[in-house]
Amino acid sequence: MEARQVTRVYGSGDAAAAALRGVDLQVAEGEMVAIMGASGCGKTTLLNCLSGLDRPTSGQVILAGRDLTALREPALTRHRARVAGFVFQSYNLIPVLTSEENVLLPLLTRGDEQGAARQRARGALAGLGLAGKERRLPNELSGGEQQRVAIARALAPEPRVVFADEPTGNLDAERAKDVLDLLVSANRERGQTLVVVTHDPRVAERCTRVVRMESGRVV
Repeated sequence: MEARQVTRVYGSGDAAAAALRGVDLQVAEGEMVAIMGASGCGKTTLLNCLSGLDRPTSGQVILAGRDLTALREPALTRHRARVAGFVFQSYNLIPVLTSEENVLLPLLTRGDEQGAARQRARGALAGLGLAGKERRLPNELSGGEQQRVAIARALAPEPRVVFADEPTGNLDAERAKDVLDLLVSANRERGQTLVVVTHDPRVAERCTRVVRMESGRVV
């Protein structure tokens, strides 16, 4: 993926605030990149622009051979579904769906056969220590369990790129290590590209590269 002079401005006139200020960044296929910096420096905004969840105010974002800034919303949504997985800081689980259904949803969205997709979803949950909790709703899970469901949802489709925003932020040390091992395995063994926003130096030291941000710029 590549960002070319990407800016993101929120508001207008005197109320305008620049979250990104001309960011250039390249991530090669198979890299595991940590994005670090103080709160409010633009890390999550950059992640959202790189993944196509947010549109830059100006500049270009290329993801897996497509210029995201040139795609209209339906095509952009289809491209994201094919190539990207997401782990959000706030989980973003659908509250009326069970753990299994939350993991199943992106598999069915991209057209997987239902039986095979269900097996894949259950395997992903079991791999994160959630066997037996497939039928639990998000409000029946702890914060750490919800985070692991979110990670299972991201990894189950085996996307080319996984975007993760503070994936270990709500986990204890043991579970954080387990999750980090899974992300590293996805990168090393399956060749998935990972872009991880983190404050955790333990995450950063397992990545192949650290990108540091300050005041909306890569420094």
